[in-house]
Amino acid sequence: MKPAWIGLGLFFCTLFLLLASLGLNLFFFINPYLSISATPNWSQGAAKEAEAVAAIACSGHGRAYVDGVLSSDQKTPICECNSCYSGPDCSQFSPHCPLEAQIGDPLYLEPFWEDHAAAAAVVISSWHRMSYDYPDGSYISEQLENRIRQLHTVSKNAIIDGKRIVFGLGSTQLLNAATYALAVKFNSSSPAPAPAPTKVVAASPFYPYYRRQTEFFQNGIFEFAGDVSNASADGDRVIEFVTSPNNPDGSLRGPVLQGKTIHDLAYYWPHYTAIPGPVDEDVMLFTMSKFTGHAGSRFGWAFVRDEDVYATMTNFIELAGMGVPREVQLRALKVIETILQGNDVAELFEHAYAKMSYRWRIVNEVISLSNRFSIQHLPPLYCTYFNRVRDSSPAYVWLKCEREEEVDCEKVLETENIIGRGGVEFNADSHYVRLNLLMRDDDFNIMISRLNQLVYDKKNSAKAKAALNDRIPMVPFTRAGLAAVR
Repeated sequence: MKPAWIGLGLFFCTLFLLLASLGLNLFFFINPYLSISATPNWSQGAAKEAEAVAAIACSGHGRAYVDGVLSSDQKTPICECNSCYSGPDCSQFSPHCPLEAQIGDPLYLEPFWEDHAAAAAVVISSWHRMSYDYPDGSYISEQLENRIRQLHTVSKNAIIDGKRIVFGLGSTQLLNAATYALAVKFNSSSPAPAPAPTKVVAASPFYPYYRRQTEFFQNGIFEFAGDVSNASADGDRVIEFVTSPNNPDGSLRGPVLQGKTIHDLAYYWPHYTAIPGPVDEDVMLFTMSKFTGHAGSRFGWAFVRDEDVYATMTNFIELAGMGVPREVQLRALKVIETILQGNDVAELFEHAYAKMSYRWRIVNEVISLSNRFSIQHLPPLYCTYFNRVRDSSPAYVWLKCEREEEVDCEKVLETENIIGRGGVEFNADSHYVRLNLLMRDDDFNIMISRLNQLVYDKKNSAKAKAALNDRIPMVPFTRAGLAAVR
């Protein structure tokens, strides 16, 4: 019996050593992951810092940012003040300061994102996406692409079936990529020797960057030719920028010529225009800047039908910078997922539409009090997203000085310290000026007050002037304030 006990003991000793070895190997294998998961509070310091900075009030007329300039103690970011406000806490108002109203900075959506701070916040680990590409070898997040496609399906503004997607640094980079790709497509189908450069045109008034960017990057295969009238539909090889709603006047547009088209749909969302139906074009460009207001993230996307054009655009983006930064794609994903919660983007659209349509009504009210100025006419239209006829809510005022002697309308507005963008920049007459409606509430209220001064006829009595001011209420854009004007 004794040899049996010895054999059994050796068996258990061997089993123990084997299990111990396996356990030790398993420990060393998973230890790197345990070291991460065992400290689930690694993000708490960053979150506390972000919330502490966000809590700096700045008198309600400014903001502090984590990456802002630090105060003298080198510990706290200083307040960055809204237009016409200054001081350490942005409490000092300068009534005669120049008001910037020419740049389409979409800061009117800040309050919406404050209300969704928790849902849309992004925490980025220090090891997030350190590789050049995603596991599939591409520079595009598959999950983000899926969410963008879902977004357009819900928004009813574009037909995306059968189209490939390209990501870019805002629609600005995509405009250049699309121009290059379509010009290459033209050249590849033309017999040798190389033909004259493809003409790039747009119908006036048009977005100034079409001219600036195309002229800066133009080469032997394309060149900017200005208005569509400078190219014929038959004899020229043409690329036409089609902006709908148009920047600056908010009108819905289609192509004028029969050449290749790039459809810039930055504002084709229910908060800026009625959606008569989904757009189905060969090249369609969108941007997060105007859709969600996150202009600083520099993220845009294009839907492309033609495989050759898609391949050239993709190659262009990759050579320009190996795609859009992964951190940008992560933020875009989080923001769009927040909007799509419950498959319903109504909250963003209703909030933004209420604010923009209210601002449009106020501007119309002011301008109607005098024949000195006029603005574009945008009639109510049926919207397939809201399923009703809705009022206009454009991003810009396309204002015209009607007096013959006031030739330079930009200078006229500057007399009341309103800095607009002159019509000449849009290939239009100098009697026109574009004014931004996407600004913060502070800026909008100041602009309306100054427009009051411009439309007021000095021949009228002080009593009439006071009555005019009383007709233009300044509504604080809280949830309650918006509910009151819907």
